[in-house]
Order: sequence, then structure tokens, then C-alpha cells
Amino acid sequence: MLSEDSLQTLKVHRLRHIGKLIRKCISEKPSKTTHMPTHTGEKPCCCKECGKRFSDASNLTTHMRTHSGEKPYCCLECGKRFSYSSTLTKHMQTHTGEKTCCCQKCGKRFSQTNHLRTHMRTHSGEKPYCCQECGKKFSDSSTLTKHMRTHTGEKPYCCQKCGKNIYYSSDLTTHIRTHTGERPYCCQECGKRFSDSRTLTKHIRTHTGEKPYCCQECGKTFSQSSSLTTHIRTHTGEKPYCCQECGKRFSDSSTLTKHMRTHSGEKPFCCQKCGKKFSRSSNLTTHMRTHTGEKP
Repeated sequence: MLSEDSLQTLKVHRLRHIGKLIRKCISEKPSKTTHMPTHTGEKPCCCKECGKRFSDASNLTTHMRTHSGEKPYCCLECGKRFSYSSTLTKHMQTHTGEKTCCCQKCGKRFSQTNHLRTHMRTHSGEKPYCCQECGKKFSDSSTLTKHMRTHTGEKPYCCQKCGKNIYYSSDLTTHIRTHTGERPYCCQECGKRFSDSRTLTKHIRTHTGEKPYCCQECGKTFSQSSSLTTHIRTHTGEKPYCCQECGKRFSDSSTLTKHMRTHSGEKPFCCQKCGKKFSRSSNLTTHMRTHTGEKP
């Protein structure tokens, strides 16, 4: 009978072999016909769905999965499926728990060097990827790619349940849980459950007090990168969000959303005790104290 440590070692060893087999399958050298367009810039293969062009048929085949939702690569450990073999290889490291890349600034560890490289920019504030449409800068290329869809309006991911089109595959996965009610991510501190890992990560900081995002202008730290982005505008005076009704401008989208209710009269927050409605959640919280007798 193997000990628990020996079983874990065997498990890690087995998953490494699976990863090597996948890498071997995808590392075959392309033919001259496939390879030459990388030099000429020629993109003869066109997607019939969105018109995007590719230099070879294999890249087009891979791209088509963003439309079809096909996920042919399956994790033998947990059954989770993926569109790309490279994503499966990365996913398998979540089972091995192997994190060989360490941040010298804060000690946080990562399973991949590119994740560490991106993380390091949260310390340096470096944002090398720039949107050619609006000038907004990003710390990694994938976030820029996702951001570009806010300009193009492209929403390639569709929910089969309600037909809603969504910008990002991760958001589609999270959205589907609004139908199933699934909340697979649990806080070990308080037991609260979440439908996606990002929200859990943000929530955990309410327990740890961690604030990894720092303003280079005044040194103020934040638990979320979006809060830092909004805060920086208090220094620059930038107000990119504009009300289409009255032209008033705001530094963040949530304040614009609240403001829009002064025009629409919408009151989405309802008291379960008496049915009274409010335009802001904070007003509902204050109102609830008239029922509970709680004093702030």
C-alpha cells in the first residue's frame, strides 16, 4: 500500500507524462506551404462566421471553436474540457499544485513564467499594451484583446440557454451558472460561495486586508485593480464616462449607472419587508434599519 505522499508523487508524475504527450503531438514541424505565409503575411483562410483571416487551416480550425463552443481536449483528472491543448496543459498544473515561479517582491508563486511576468507588472505599474482606438494601456496582451471587443462590439460567445452573446469565454462560463445556480468557489474563511474564482479572490482580501495595487502618485493601496484605475483619475481629472441624456461626465462606470437612474426613474433595489423600492443599494441598506432598529 502506497503512502499518501507516494500517491501524490505518482499523480504528479503521471500528469507530467500526459502533458509531454500533448506537447509532442502539437510540436510537429509545419510544411513549407503552411510555414511560408508567416513571412509573406498572406492569410488565405477565412472564417465564414466573422470574416477573420488566418495564415493556415489549422489556426482557422482552432478559431472556429470560439463560435461552435467545441472543447475536444478533456482533463482526465476532473473531466473539465478545453478548446485548446495548450490550455489543457496549463490546467493540469492546477492538479499537480506545482508552482515553480516565485515573485521576488511579494513571494507569490505561479505555475507559469508568463503569469509571473504579468503579475510583476502589478508592482511596477508597467502597461506595455496600448489600445489604438482609445489609448488605454494594459499589462498583458490578452486583456487588450478582450478590451478591443468593447470597441468592435464583437461578442463571439453565445449562451445556449438564453441566447445572450458575451465578450469572453470565462464570462460565458460564469453566466451559465446564473442558470444552474452553481457556485463552486468557496471561501475557506467564512464559507461564502461564489460562481467565479475572480470574485472569490477579491472577497478573500476582505479577510486578509491585502491591498496589492499601489498608486504611484500618492502611495495609496487598493485591493482591486479597478479601484486603483478609478482612483488615478482623481489625480488626472479624467472623466471618460458620459451621460447621453445630459452630458454630465464621470470617472467610473458605476457612478454613471447610478446617475442614469435619475433620468430613467429606475429603482432596482426592493425592500423584502415592505416592498419599497430604491435607486441605490446604499439607500436600501439605510432603509432596512427602520425595520431592524439597528443603529449605524
